[in-house]
Amino acid sequence: MQRPRNPLLAFLFIVALLLPWLVFLFRPGETITWHALFWLALLFCLLLIWVMSATQRRLAAVGPDLGPRMLNEAEQPEAVRQVMDVKIAIKENGVQLFRGPLREPASVSFEKLNRALPKGLVPLVQEDEQLGAKIVLIPKPAEEEFSRKPVRPWLHWLLFFLTLITTTWVGARYQGVNLAQEPGRFAVGLPYSIGLILILGVHELGHFFMARRHAMDVTPPYFIPVPFGLGTFGAFIQMRSPPVNRKALFDVAVAGPLAGFVIAVPALLLGLRFSSIATGSDGTLSPRFLDGATVGSSILFTVLTRLSLGDATQYGALVQLSPLAFAGWLGLFVTALNLLPVGQLDGGHITRAMFGSRVGQTISSVAMWSLFLLALFVWPGLMMWVVIVLLIAGRGTPPLNDVTPLDPVRMVVGYFDSDPRAHASLPLGRRE
Repeated sequence: MQRPRNPLLAFLFIVALLLPWLVFLFRPGETITWHALFWLALLFCLLLIWVMSATQRRLAAVGPDLGPRMLNEAEQPEAVRQVMDVKIAIKENGVQLFRGPLREPASVSFEKLNRALPKGLVPLVQEDEQLGAKIVLIPKPAEEEFSRKPVRPWLHWLLFFLTLITTTWVGARYQGVNLAQEPGRFAVGLPYSIGLILILGVHELGHFFMARRHAMDVTPPYFIPVPFGLGTFGAFIQMRSPPVNRKALFDVAVAGPLAGFVIAVPALLLGLRFSSIATGSDGTLSPRFLDGATVGSSILFTVLTRLSLGDATQYGALVQLSPLAFAGWLGLFVTALNLLPVGQLDGGHITRAMFGSRVGQTISSVAMWSLFLLALFVWPGLMMWVVIVLLIAGRGTPPLNDVTPLDPVRMVVGYFDSDPRAHASLPLGRRE
């Protein structure tokens, strides 16, 4: 989201970012009232950012044109008429839309448009249910102005180190150590902190380098530090130019989960060696317990637990996760959530690349409602993720060539990556 230029919006934006931190820092104590105020402040923060983002998009969409008008044959670019049998041509706010059947395959038509059109226009080729295809010509100056905004390395490093601090704080707190009182014992929080940051960072770097490979303009990762909960809301990169085709969209979307998976599995495997099976007749967990997962709750977790802890891990046994194991498990869990076929999540981009915009949007809506019902009736702790997903569930930027389908190999990879059953299990949480 772009920083708002209106002074009032800028002030509200800063308040939205600082409010949860202020509530946390000046909390009166660990009371029910404080927890309620904190979650209300966080919800207000997310809603305010979402409203400001929508306001900025509406303001950006305002153009000098009064409304749509039909383009006659003489006004239609020759490059478009060469690749399409134009049935309808409309211009609105500087954007030209042409609908009709393509004369050649979409990939060939897109390449011809790219070569023949002036540099000030960006072609977008999409499916059209009635007439076969549509070509959208978008003026480029606004996009180039946004892309030329310089990357600020100091901001990325600042967010990285703040996230390192907050995750170390949280990792130590889960071990029963308050770093405000015992700062010298910060090392107890490092296994969780370093493991989680490595997983998140490598995940985003997978997106980053794959986007660069496809000549896309992207920023380095932004980490999101928070002094509560897990110590972070994750990380993200900002794509400042659209993918050329579905292949590029798919490759960028799938590279992150695969890269993060390569780090999360060894972290979980190593961390499980320092974990233990819950003991006790009532199945209660020790106070130093971070989170628990049961053997059999997912295929991958069961296999890794058997490799690390041996035959003691019977089906249904509860595993007390060490800090590093919890970071690895959390990485797999967040990856599984991120692979849900919803909006601008990686799974949403993968689904859109596999099936196109129309089918992908339908799948996204079904998945969003399924996630909400799962949080409502199965695991209430999932509701926080539902709110976050809902706020970022926009459609995102489509690929410029949104018609040419993926090759069979990528389709197989997409189906495999979309199966969440092998990635992670639901947590059991603390038992009091």
